[in-house]
Amino acid sequence: MGTTAAAVGIVFSAGPPATADGKWCNHAVCIETYDTGTYLGRVEVSVVNTNQPHRISARVWVTNDSADLWSARTKAEDVAKFRTYRDQAYPKRRFPAGTRLCAEGFRGDESVGLPCVTLS
Repeated sequence: MGTTAAAVGIVFSAGPPATADGKWCNHAVCIETYDTGTYLGRVEVSVVNTNQPHRISARVWVTNDSADLWSARTKAEDVAKFRTYRDQAYPKRRFPAGTRLCAEGFRGDESVGLPCVTLS
């Protein structure tokens, strides 16, 4: 299968794990990073709003499944209908391979997505 796929130019992606450069989404929430390897300098979080205005915020963290290694909350912002909220968090450090970067977005108190990616 791999030889056939390569011959016709198809690329299969197993999803996370990934290096610290890319964009990952879950429901209405996306996290995007711009760094390489396991270094995270800036993490952008976006939350897509619905047809109603909401107060939107997010939490971003890096975990090794036994403890959070770093975490931050983004600012809460009143967002008009059909707009996308964006904010950044700045870990500015290298994490061990195998740690997970996660972000959870909120409309009011309601969680609207939780993307995670394993850094490698």
